[in-house]
This record gives sequence, C-alpha cells and structure tokens, in this order.
Amino acid sequence: MLEKIIAYTLRQKGMVVFLALLIIAFGTYSYLKLPIDAFPDVTNIQVEIVSHADGLSALEIERNVTYPIETAMRGLPDIEQMRSVTKFGLSIVTVVFKDNVDIYFARQLVFERLAEAREKVPKGVAVAMGPIGTAMGEIYQYTLEGKMPEDPQEKIAYLTNLRTVQEWVITPQLKSVAGVNEINSFGGYFKQYQVIVSPEKLVKYAVTVEDVYTAIGSNNENVGGNLLERGTDQYIVRGVGLIKNVGDIETIVLKSAGGTPVYIRDVAQVKVGEAVRMGAAMKDGKDECVGGIVMMLRGENSRDVVRRVAVKVKEMNENNVLPEGIKLVPYYDRSDIVKASVNTVNKALLEGAILVLIVLYLLLNSFRGSVVVLIALPLSLLATFIVMKLMGITANLMSLGGLAISIGMIIDTTIIQVENVQRHLSEDEGQRHPRVLTVLKAVMEVRKPSIFGELIIALTFIPILSLEGIEGKMFSP
Repeated sequence: MLEKIIAYTLRQKGMVVFLALLIIAFGTYSYLKLPIDAFPDVTNIQVEIVSHADGLSALEIERNVTYPIETAMRGLPDIEQMRSVTKFGLSIVTVVFKDNVDIYFARQLVFERLAEAREKVPKGVAVAMGPIGTAMGEIYQYTLEGKMPEDPQEKIAYLTNLRTVQEWVITPQLKSVAGVNEINSFGGYFKQYQVIVSPEKLVKYAVTVEDVYTAIGSNNENVGGNLLERGTDQYIVRGVGLIKNVGDIETIVLKSAGGTPVYIRDVAQVKVGEAVRMGAAMKDGKDECVGGIVMMLRGENSRDVVRRVAVKVKEMNENNVLPEGIKLVPYYDRSDIVKASVNTVNKALLEGAILVLIVLYLLLNSFRGSVVVLIALPLSLLATFIVMKLMGITANLMSLGGLAISIGMIIDTTIIQVENVQRHLSEDEGQRHPRVLTVLKAVMEVRKPSIFGELIIALTFIPILSLEGIEGKMFSP
C-alpha cells in the first residue's frame, strides 16, 4: 500500500505540486487565523455565584447564603467539584464542571437553579453569576492620569471624579469592544450622596429612619401617566422625579404635620461625599491612582482583542471623550508577551532552518538535495497549522515550541531518504534505468527503518499524555 502511494506521487508530479500549493495557501490562512496567546488556557469549566450581603458577618453568610446556594446546586450533571469562599459581606460559590461541558450550557444549568437559591437566602442579598472569564483573561491594564492637586481635600475630590469617569465613561466604551468580557475598576473614591440624619430632629418631627429611606426611594423615579386629549391633539402625561442633585434630596417631603410639610433638610444634612472604601491603588509607590483591568471573553483571540482595545483607547484619548486633562495610559498589554513568545519560537525555527541547511549541504554535498530536504520543513509546519485550526488549538509558547522540537524528527527521515536516493542515482549513472523506479527503490529501501525510527521518537512523548490536572492541560495536544 505504501509503495503504491509513493509510486503514484512520483508519477503525478503536477498533482504533488498542486497539493503543495494548497498546503501553502490553507496553511498560511490557518496561521493568520489561529488564536494566539502566550500560554495555553488551563482554566477548567467553572461558574461562579457571587452574593453580596452588606453588614452580615462571615458566619451568618456561611449559614444563610453560602450553604443554601451550595444545596441548590447539588445534583447538577457533570459536576466535578464545588467550593466556596465566605467573607464579611461576601459569598463566592464556584461550581466546577467536567472539561467536555460547554461553558454556556453549564451557566444555563446554574442559572436555572439560581431561582431556587434566591428563595432560600435572606431578603436584600444580591445573588448573581460571575462573568465568563478565565485565569488568562487579564489582557490590558491602564490608569487614568492627570494633574493631581496638592491639597488633601482637593485630591480626594479629584480621585472621586476620576473614579466616576472610569465607571460611567470608560467602562461602557471598553465593554462595547468585541471580545471584552468586563472591566474591573480599582482606586479612587465612589461618589456618594449622603443623608446624615439628626436623632434629635427625628424625635422632634416624629420621623423614623425607615421613613427617610422610604421617602428617598419612592421619590427617585419617573412615572408614566396617561394621555390627555385636547381637541384633535393628544398630550403625554408623565411625572419626572429622578434625583439630580443635593437640592432635590433636601426638598423631598417626609410627612405633613398640621398642613406644614416636613422636608428631609429639616431632619438631616445632605451632602456629596465618598463611600467607605476597603483599599486604595498607588502608582510607582507615590500618588494614588484610578485604573482598570480589561478582561477577555473566554475562547477569544487575545491578540485581536488587545488590538481592538488599543484602538478604542486611542479614540478616547484623541476624540475628547474624556474630560480635559485626563488621559488613559496603559501599563500592561498582553500583546507584548504574546509577541515576545511568538518571536522566540519564530527565531528558533529560523535559526534551526538555517543550521539545517548548512548541515545538510555539508553532509549531502549537494545544494539541490539540501533544498529538497528543507522544503519539507515549511510544508510540514503549514500542514500542522491547518490541523491546529481545525481542532481549535491555539498558537502559544507550548504548541509552537513543540513544532520547534519536531524539526529534528522531520529532517531526520528526510535526510535518510534523500541521501539514499542520491546514492542510487549516482550508482545508476550511465545505465538506462527509469529515474522514477530508481527513486522508488531508494525510498522503499529505507522507508520501513525510517518509520520505526519515527515511532520510537514518538513513543518517548507518550508519558507526557498521562499527565493530569493543570500539567495535563498544559502539555496535552
């Protein structure tokens, strides 16, 4: 069978050239379309359930939030592990599925059980699924930079303004980029409208704190009315009640005492302040800063996503999207390490090809024979890129490094065959034997030993396939 295939290819030279051109075309296309990253993503299929319960201790959250959620998630198909982390005011339950489960199907299963879980947790606890991210999701990090005031109070106000810009201007812009999952913000202060009630005035006007909560909540919304007809015209009736500033809060009516309204300003002081924060961010160990981390959607091409994010950042800096004097300055870009990884492998491949050409010329003493052997190298690599594209394997330091290692295996068998062909052709000089038959005889003479040699080298890699866990995912084909 093998002899017939080799004989057929020797006779059909045009078809061989055509197939080689196809491999070059599709291989180049596959390489350009391959998802490229620095390292393979070894994150398992997992869904996080994040619950916020302000004011509850870790023990209360463990009993009333974490445990009911874990109970609701039990019995889901293809679960490998379920773990949780409970802290003051926070619960994170992670449901880990088998690697062959689709991430969106896993999220659908968890989402269906969340309805049951929400019924068992205390009221006011916000329960939601975490984003579709992985450990390799952080692809771009940046800070907002401007002229920082020297006065401490002005500095707080400036950091509050930077955080507001980050949350309401930059985050929506970056989340509109294809392939971006979410934006994690850090640093600065959250702007907060604070209503500081006076206990004495609450007693004086017979008002409770609950009355203040209720009044603010019910007076901070727009409501729709009906249609008012005036002749042939119709007018839309609606009430606009959204709070816009401190004055709107101060004039909210709490109650009416003897026909005299009691406003919030009568029982409390209203001001713009900052929310209590749990930490801060500093740049270069000097001034505080505000920044963000761009998280990539699972399965996306990091090189393309980073490129699109960089374009969006450039647009925001140049098109006056940000307030005057504020610039978005990146300090981490995944594409840098991706380029470095790919360049390292490409350099190794190029140096290997040059060394192979030199060694081949010295061994075979034939430039033509050396070129024939060298042609097998790019064709083999391009064919591998086609397979990688079809199987969804990313081009990273591990997979491209494996290709660099395989150069020796590719060249070994090719050298043996070319050298044997050259020897037979030189022995048949002056004789009228068909060159095709001579080449076929020379190839078949060393083909079986070459196959056994290739199999022996391949067998040395089998123990790697027995690795499990993160190591197995790292080295798996």
